[in-house]
Amino acid sequence: MNMPLKADALNDAVAAADSHRQETALPSPEQLRREFPAGPDLLAQVQGYRQAIRNILQGRDDRTLIVMGPCSIHDEQAALDYGRRLKQLAEAVSDRFLIVMRAYLEKPRTTVGWKGLLYDPERNGQGDLQQGLVRSRRLLLDLAGLGLPLATEALSPFAMDYLGDLVSWSAIGARTTESQIHREMVSGLPMPVGFKNGTDGGIAVATNAMKSAAHPHHHLGVSATGAPVMISTRGNPDTHLVLRGGRGVTNYDADSIAAAVEGLEQAGLSTAVMVDCSHDNACKQAERQIDIAREVMAQKRAGNTHIRGLMLESFLEPGRQDDGSELLYGCSITDPCLGWEQTEALIRSL
Repeated sequence: MNMPLKADALNDAVAAADSHRQETALPSPEQLRREFPAGPDLLAQVQGYRQAIRNILQGRDDRTLIVMGPCSIHDEQAALDYGRRLKQLAEAVSDRFLIVMRAYLEKPRTTVGWKGLLYDPERNGQGDLQQGLVRSRRLLLDLAGLGLPLATEALSPFAMDYLGDLVSWSAIGARTTESQIHREMVSGLPMPVGFKNGTDGGIAVATNAMKSAAHPHHHLGVSATGAPVMISTRGNPDTHLVLRGGRGVTNYDADSIAAAVEGLEQAGLSTAVMVDCSHDNACKQAERQIDIAREVMAQKRAGNTHIRGLMLESFLEPGRQDDGSELLYGCSITDPCLGWEQTEALIRSL
């Protein structure tokens, strides 16, 4: 028979359980947005870009959507330098492409590692979400102020409450496409969202995610003021498939894209396909993105109307570097990227 715990023993048990975590108060989404507001003109710009992306995905605009930029942002100044260059390039090729800048503030990890500007802005392993939220929102405001549409990977559902009003397109990564929480989140997002195929390279997980996200959901969440609430969503009709390869398998070739389109048709889903030229498609070799982008665009020019977009990892300097005290300005500290000269030459050649 279990004996009831005495008060002292109960308090000790609660203290032991709580010792595994520490809570730090943060501003509510409403407080952060009020402190760093997006004005009506900027919000209208974001809405306009969201609709422009929908038009491409739905085939009403025959331009190609290109989501490109650093693998993850660790240096706000370098990101702004990149954004200024990208804005000029985007304007020069706007008759053929709608270019959206990757502004990735969260970094998914297979095991452990730096989790991104949002979580660990000083990159010292201590974590500082208070500072990360402020710096992330300021950066998105500055980048959007350049006139750029912005993209991010929605890793934490709570982060979108703080930053999502500035984002025009979002991705759900291969590791989280199967997550019920992320499918529920997407069903309530007001922007187009790309689901990446699973880490095994197959599309079944992504098609299931698209079906789920298109339907209404009721789920736990936090209000704009920070209170726990039940969130009821309408469903997101603007999801699509992103092919990124997986486990040594590439899926950007014509046969792989045709098989993906067939799978989408059988599932009764949008057959709009975006190809991620990086990650497993490029076997983690940044320069391979160039040939992949050219091959995919050749397929589109040959008449494949299902191809609606590309993703590229690109920064000011090519390659990657290990994080440390002396960093090369504008070079990724996560996945390797194309340098700016390579990037501009590629986009203009396409």
